[in-house]
Amino acid sequence: MSESLPVISVLGGTGKEGRALASRLARAGYPIVIGSRDPARAAEAASTVIETTGSQKVSGASLDEAAAGGAIVLLTVPRSGQLSTLEQVRPHLQGKILVDVTVPLVPPRVAKVQLPECGSAVVEAQRLLGAGVRVVSAFQNISHERLEALGEPVGCDVLVCSDDKEARQVVVDLATAAGMRAYHAGALANSTAAEALTSVLIFMNGFYKAHGAGIQIVGID
Repeated sequence: MSESLPVISVLGGTGKEGRALASRLARAGYPIVIGSRDPARAAEAASTVIETTGSQKVSGASLDEAAAGGAIVLLTVPRSGQLSTLEQVRPHLQGKILVDVTVPLVPPRVAKVQLPECGSAVVEAQRLLGAGVRVVSAFQNISHERLEALGEPVGCDVLVCSDDKEARQVVVDLATAAGMRAYHAGALANSTAAEALTSVLIFMNGFYKAHGAGIQIVGID
């Protein structure tokens, strides 16, 4: 089955969120390339995903190699490394879908919404990369704890934003294949809501002493 599925590259896949997304997608049969500034760490993360999922179609690589090798590229690095990473791999992203999972958290006050001047970290990514890259915002509101529980339903919904409707649909389908409910949430500018909501959920986790608070959409069949 995975022979017909596109290769998914996860830049920053050595982190908890990126590795968890890689695991979900690998379990769904997608070939995965985990990219890191340190290829040895990428290889180690790939081994962990293989052990967790049983998939043999997971490998580690440098950021440039991963970006070049993926048909769809996920960016899961912290906000502090978002734009520098995109600047580095930009030549490898032309004509592709980039799924940006960035949340503009500003430590140590990560439970307080602190959006960039333009209102959205992912909008900044689109401006940097230009019209040749189809940027999609998704997965900001799902914790790595929920993604890592591979045998259980995720229980949280995914808001998918992009100015490119076809690219949005590709990512909705990708999330669905990985066991999540995903919804078209409009233009890329609407990513502001998803990015801000992450800080709200972090606050709620702390206040209610919970783990993995998320959202569910109701009223849509």
